[in-house]
Amino acid sequence: MEKKRIGYTQVVWEITRLLQEAESLEDALRESLNEVVKAVGAEAGTVWAYNISGDKRIYPSFWIGGADLTGLSLAEGEGIAGTVVKEGKTTVVKDCQSDPRWAGRFDETTGFVTRSMICVPLVNKYEVIGCIQIINKKDGTLYNDEDVSLCENLAMLAAIAIDGRGLNLGMTQEKPAIISLRNVTKTFGEGENKIQILKGVNLDVREGEFLVILGESGCGKSTMLNIIGGMDQLTTGTFTFDGKDYSKADEKTLTMYRRHSVGFIFQAYNLMPTLTAQENLEFIGDLCDDPMDSGEALEKVGLAKRKDNYPAQMSGGQQQRVSIARALIKKPRVILADEPTAALDYETSIEVLTVLEEVIKAGTTILMVTHNEEIAKMANRVIRMKGGVVSEITVNSHPASAKELVW
Repeated sequence: MEKKRIGYTQVVWEITRLLQEAESLEDALRESLNEVVKAVGAEAGTVWAYNISGDKRIYPSFWIGGADLTGLSLAEGEGIAGTVVKEGKTTVVKDCQSDPRWAGRFDETTGFVTRSMICVPLVNKYEVIGCIQIINKKDGTLYNDEDVSLCENLAMLAAIAIDGRGLNLGMTQEKPAIISLRNVTKTFGEGENKIQILKGVNLDVREGEFLVILGESGCGKSTMLNIIGGMDQLTTGTFTFDGKDYSKADEKTLTMYRRHSVGFIFQAYNLMPTLTAQENLEFIGDLCDDPMDSGEALEKVGLAKRKDNYPAQMSGGQQQRVSIARALIKKPRVILADEPTAALDYETSIEVLTVLEEVIKAGTTILMVTHNEEIAKMANRVIRMKGGVVSEITVNSHPASAKELVW
């Protein structure tokens, strides 16, 4: 126990350092929450913000763990978190499922199972501004006094930092989900060669958001993107798009889905070398029911004057912009981008990201897989994957513009 107490003291010092020294307080809070989740051996953690001057509801500001809380909120006094915000008192729950305060609809919505919890209020000089939840011990044991003390220290230090640096935790917008993944797995091969890449992914993608997916190679980022794009099928679980279930769709159904609903941008532009920029677009447009005019699409990416150029006559950045226009010509609900700037230098990457920024402003939903953490600053939400599952989701209340990025 003494060794554990010393370890927790070191965590408190690390949290103090993070909150004092970090350039971004939002990032420091996320990292501090992660430190506590790891220290107590929890499955998940959430920072909730209380909309005091607005609708008196609490909203998840950012969270670590497999549950996607985007678009969810609680009234003051509703659920365990809402009760903690209303009463301003730390609460430890041994069995959430049997607790009358527990808002079970969250588990029903996210596919996550909440068993036990520590919930600590975030209190500034004058009032409760939110709360912090630490959920489910991985080893199945219950939280003890030292665990609670560590969480209360996090809440105290976080509240002081928020007061001192004026952070607005922000509220997630309740936009409709256009894409939903529930307990999605994907296995390749058979027998001794069998490899499970996705191990139970739960994720909602909201209409009109820019979502960046980060994670080390092999964690399942591109596999998840391929399933969402209808280029691969899941092994188990469910995948719905705009309310329609594509979990077990046949190839004809998936072909029509890809053709009419999804645009694709790849690292290796994939333009047809024997066709001009305009012809590359028209080849795709001819497959669609109501395509955008090819000239209009090229105008949107700033290449109207290069419409008669072949790919070999254009730079890498120009070719990537043609591939963006090719995605736009379908008027897709969603655009999937897999490492679209990986082959480009910094200046050209910013050029391409600026074009995507305008596409996002126009209301198109974009999911981007990247290894470049700096690009995540542009996103409305950042999804981190690890070991085939969604390990962390962060809401970015102040997305940066492409021209603000530096690497």
